[in-house]
Amino acid sequence: MSALTPAPAPRKDRKLFGRLSLPERTFVADALRTETVGGVLLLVAAIAALIWANTPIRESYESVRDFHIGPASLGLDLSIEHWAADGLLAVFFFVAGIELKRELVAGDLKDPRAAALPVVAALCGMAAPALVYTLVNVTGGGSLAGWAVPTATDIAFALAVLAVIGTSLPSALRAFLLTLAVVDDLFAILIIAVFFTDDLNFTALGGAVVGLAVFWLLLRKGVRGWYVYVPLALVIWGLMYNSGIHATIAGVAMGLMLRCTTHKDEGEEYSPGEHIEHLVRPVSAGLAVPLFALFSAGVAVSGDVLGEVFSRPETLGVVLGLVAGKALGIFGGTWLTARFTKASLSEDLAWPDVFAVASLAGIGFTVSLLIGELAFEGNQTLTDEVKAAVLLGSLIAAVLAGTLLKIRNAKYRKLCEDEERDEDLDGIPDIYEQENPAYHLRMAEIYERKAAEHRRLAEVTGGASEENDGPA
Repeated sequence: MSALTPAPAPRKDRKLFGRLSLPERTFVADALRTETVGGVLLLVAAIAALIWANTPIRESYESVRDFHIGPASLGLDLSIEHWAADGLLAVFFFVAGIELKRELVAGDLKDPRAAALPVVAALCGMAAPALVYTLVNVTGGGSLAGWAVPTATDIAFALAVLAVIGTSLPSALRAFLLTLAVVDDLFAILIIAVFFTDDLNFTALGGAVVGLAVFWLLLRKGVRGWYVYVPLALVIWGLMYNSGIHATIAGVAMGLMLRCTTHKDEGEEYSPGEHIEHLVRPVSAGLAVPLFALFSAGVAVSGDVLGEVFSRPETLGVVLGLVAGKALGIFGGTWLTARFTKASLSEDLAWPDVFAVASLAGIGFTVSLLIGELAFEGNQTLTDEVKAAVLLGSLIAAVLAGTLLKIRNAKYRKLCEDEERDEDLDGIPDIYEQENPAYHLRMAEIYERKAAEHRRLAEVTGGASEENDGPA
């Protein structure tokens, strides 16, 4: 090493679930607010489906769900239920693709060291439920076809539960849950693509690939206009559906192609991915996912059905996979990350906090229902029983997580108050100013520059300027 080269600074241990940076904390808060609203709508749709399917008008529910519509000549004569699962969920996975791209280029997954925790936790949180399901069905003589059903986490549903019982949960734990769900969605997409593709139509698949290539080229050329992309997206979706690969793959592929970084030299405030996500997310959260829940969650619930859930190996495996497998897998993956790396748990938190969030990830709804339909296609009775198991397992996980979070709620409230306190009313939480005075100095300089601009403007125009405005 050259004498002029300074020795590298000693590497500090990373803190798991330490305080987020202020920009990342703001982003997470905005994202969680949107997801929470979507989760409430999802919950309402699921309850409506259960009521509709368990009342004297049950036949009308089945009639609407099984009603076929669409051009048969294009291979799209589908039931309403299939349009919701294959069509509307493509919008959901399109948004998931944008979220994943954003995490890869600008979020936690950009830094390999920071990405290790959610990736390892997500992988363990999918492997453990699959293992639990497999063990239950091997010992009980059940079908192994549903091994992937309990592997998914429904972030919208989980955050809807948080909105009720965990309003003071520290932002770092919320961010972990959000990032974990993004990684979880990625692996769920891969599972659907690899394990639930039967006969391939290579002509349709080739057309879908060509369409995706055109989509990518148009984006790179900077072509704008929804009237270009929406018809192209519909063609890609139709070809992907007819190829034999689940049509939602088209949605995530297009989402991953969008640029999620800004060109500052061009004065770009938001990237195309962020802009499109802002437009499409309300359609996904407010329409696509609730409608899917409405036509997928409507299963007949009775004492006999609930008894079958705990006596049939396929359904018992789903419940245990969601409740025990998810919690133990995510908690174990997080503990292993801390054990075998230089990371350590934040002093503000304890391992029971991590277990509570891991239990919350056991709420598997949207993607679990979808995989359940794919795994037991052709066996409507077993499909309905597996759906009931998903609903019951998600409910148990929600109650367990809620109980654990409530036990520590006083501690969370204190952490949240510390993060929010702004005694000097400058728009920056005091705790960030204390920990990063350089950042506070830079914000003060921006404030002074803005104030000077206001004074100059007042002198030129002869009017009064609001000198107490904060930085834009």
